Amino acid sequence: MVSSLLPSPCYVPGISGGLDLLRKYAGPAPRYTSYPTANHFTDNLAAFDPAGLIAEDNRPGAGALSLYVHLPFCQSRCWFCGCTNLITRQQSAADAYLDDLEREIALVRRRLDPARAVTQLHLGGGTPTFLSETQLRRLGAILHAAFSFEADAEIAVEIDPRHLEAGQVAALREMGARRASIGVQDTDPAVQMAIHRVQPPALNERAFTLLRNAGFNSINVDLIHGLPKQTVSTFARTIDDVLGLAPDRLSVFSYAHVPGLKPAQRIFDEQGVLPELNEKLRMQVLARERLLAAGYVDIGMDHYARPNDELAIAARNGGLHRNFQGYSTRAGASVYGFGISSISSTPGGYRQNHKTMTAYRRALDRGELPVVRGWRLTEEDRRRQILIMRLMCERRLEFKALSSEWGVDVAAVYAAELASLADLEADGLVVRTADGITVTDTGLPFMRVVAARFDAYLQPGAGCHARAV
Repeated sequence: MVSSLLPSPCYVPGISGGLDLLRKYAGPAPRYTSYPTANHFTDNLAAFDPAGLIAEDNRPGAGALSLYVHLPFCQSRCWFCGCTNLITRQQSAADAYLDDLEREIALVRRRLDPARAVTQLHLGGGTPTFLSETQLRRLGAILHAAFSFEADAEIAVEIDPRHLEAGQVAALREMGARRASIGVQDTDPAVQMAIHRVQPPALNERAFTLLRNAGFNSINVDLIHGLPKQTVSTFARTIDDVLGLAPDRLSVFSYAHVPGLKPAQRIFDEQGVLPELNEKLRMQVLARERLLAAGYVDIGMDHYARPNDELAIAARNGGLHRNFQGYSTRAGASVYGFGISSISSTPGGYRQNHKTMTAYRRALDRGELPVVRGWRLTEEDRRRQILIMRLMCERRLEFKALSSEWGVDVAAVYAAELASLADLEADGLVVRTADGITVTDTGLPFMRVVAARFDAYLQPGAGCHARAV
């Protein structure tokens, strides 16, 4: 009976009013894959000097590289999607794009020390499995010809089960991929029709079988709550379906409704099919209760993993890191993004590529880095970046260690920010002492809210971010 699966008002044992807390802190807040967040980047290229950022990163003794390749193609548009994508059924579009990627990689690679190895590669999109087996093999050849990969490099790919064949899986394995993230979102037929993504559960099962048989040792599933036509009951069945696949990790995201940025989402407003906030929050409560009961560990920020998963181990041991691909165990690597809209992150700052194919390609035709905007970090930015990332990854701040590292009295310099945590402390989300602050287990779903108190650029009520919970 589905009714036995419905969450109580309290999602943390011993803490009452769980839904009230979710409602209280449900305002917009960034996901903090960077600080400052990308909406604050400037299009004044001279202000952050893209080539200069690469040159500064290419210092003696520079660390490893983390690569991200954006493959934007999709055969159809999912109406909920907030990604940068290009809708086409022309397979040749990927061939031309691979030519572009090869040119961009060459532009960047000649600026880097060839001895720097790649410790991480992520293929995102769009739909990376839009590419055919032959095209994926070509992409692998381009990357391996340009870069030296560490023997244990973490290579991951986003998978759409609607577009996956055994030959593609074989090509990805030849590239070195062992991690996959499967976009499921929801398994209910009515929800799938409403979001324009029909994906029967049998396709998810087939994808798992293909990947497991090929030697993929870590599979993540993406779910979204708050989608059109969803109810707590239907989402309970989705969770049952997904747990039956036995994924290693799960990402259970709150649907980000930003029709001002993504016009396709306006159809949901026109149809009036989005669940009410209370129903959406009950789905979040349900997901957390069910996944914890199934033995998964709450990593924070909507992420769950098996206790023996590398991500869960890193969370326990203080080795968790966060970048534009989400949580990672490979800290210290400079991120180099390739393809339209991709973002690179080096110690000096950020740079983002053009979001349109036309502008991206024109820059490459001129022999220029295809960068449209970015940010050069100040010393204050770096300090706040560390504060936010440690909260997101380690769930605590230790004043003595930070003060020693920076040569400032952290508690004094950030007294206003620390004082702003009073309401969070009263609600049991954080603990403050003279030595530091700690995010409690109750506070895990609210990590974005805690981190936002240290964001000097965040404007109250900023509409460019989705709800924090």
